Amino acid sequence: MAQQQIDRRGLIGLGLALSAAAGASHAAPAPTSAAAGNPADWSAVAAQYDVTSEVTQLENGNWGMMARSVQAAYERNLEMVNRSTSYYSRRGFGADMTPIRARVAANLGVGVDEIAFTRGATESLLTLVGGYNRLRPGDQVLYADLDYDSTQAGFRWLAQRRGVEPVTFALPEPATYQGLIDAYAAALAAHPRVKLMLLTHVGHRTGLVVPVAEIVALARAHGVDVIVDSAHAWGQLDFKLGDLGADFVGLTCQKWIGAPIGVGVLYIRRSRIADIDPAMGAEGAGDDIGRRVHTGTSNFAGFLTVPQALDFHESIGAGAKERRLRQLRDRWAEALRDHGRIEILTPSDPRLTCAITSFRLRGQTSPEQNRALAADLLKRFNIFTVERSGAASGSCVRVTPALFTTEADIDRLIAALRTYA
Repeated sequence: MAQQQIDRRGLIGLGLALSAAAGASHAAPAPTSAAAGNPADWSAVAAQYDVTSEVTQLENGNWGMMARSVQAAYERNLEMVNRSTSYYSRRGFGADMTPIRARVAANLGVGVDEIAFTRGATESLLTLVGGYNRLRPGDQVLYADLDYDSTQAGFRWLAQRRGVEPVTFALPEPATYQGLIDAYAAALAAHPRVKLMLLTHVGHRTGLVVPVAEIVALARAHGVDVIVDSAHAWGQLDFKLGDLGADFVGLTCQKWIGAPIGVGVLYIRRSRIADIDPAMGAEGAGDDIGRRVHTGTSNFAGFLTVPQALDFHESIGAGAKERRLRQLRDRWAEALRDHGRIEILTPSDPRLTCAITSFRLRGQTSPEQNRALAADLLKRFNIFTVERSGAASGSCVRVTPALFTTEADIDRLIAALRTYA
């Protein structure tokens, strides 16, 4: 791949151009239009990544590739930390993290005192689940089939530690915007003892985007607190935390923000910090959010590289990224929605989708069948995807493009899937 370089000023200009070209309404589906910008411009963005030539990489949901400028910064930070070791970590790291924390808070649109760093979204979410101190024996906690496995397990753990009853339900498929709200309304009405609910902003199984603000408001009207999993949302969707109305949110920098692995963010609304207990290893008094997390020695270089990841992300623009990712998704998912045996598991409504979408062959719902399908895509067509289980309707194959994904990559997927259809 050509080692094309774009400086920060150039990327800002590119982001402005893409945003202007993408001026179509958020609600307007445009799977084949130029709503996400000139393909040549996106080629320039893609050139900032050193992508493997071994496969067509369409499994970018596990974690996100660092752009070349971010990787270079990470390598510099790693070299510095490794050279200075504790002389740096004990004397300089805390001061260096102060502006980084402020930078992240500003990007999310919240107060600096409302966020803390963790080692990933899972740690953030389980900190909230385990630390939530308003449950009493006999209460119920609610989660859905598309919520993340580890957080589902955390809610079941509450049964052992808090004496509460976990309640689960399946989200409607096919989903509609109002249908999702109605599903949560029905679940809350059927279980009046629910006090805490899990809500996944962008599902890792099928990519379904749920109307978080409406559902959080609905839960609040029932006296139910909500822990929101925004691991896949930050950097994939254009939003601020205030848009969600949520009090408790877990996020990560290592997926769609493109920071090194091992950097997560915990958000607690300032007025609710006391409702999450301090971590077991945190001593001292007060309601500082930092006392809710105790990670021990972490990847200092990874945290120090967050500004460069945000530089790259912000230079392109969250709105332009969202539209580009949805354009890549629509190019294959909407082209194949009514084609033969292919079953697309997220709707065409752009409010409910972005980059991630899953599919299966009709009638093939077992994990074994979908693992075999993903393996066949790799063996026969050199396209890398992943099987996902846990949805009430059955297993599926997840397709996740990234900013470096090209139209040609997507067209290879379309051609491959048509052989099954």
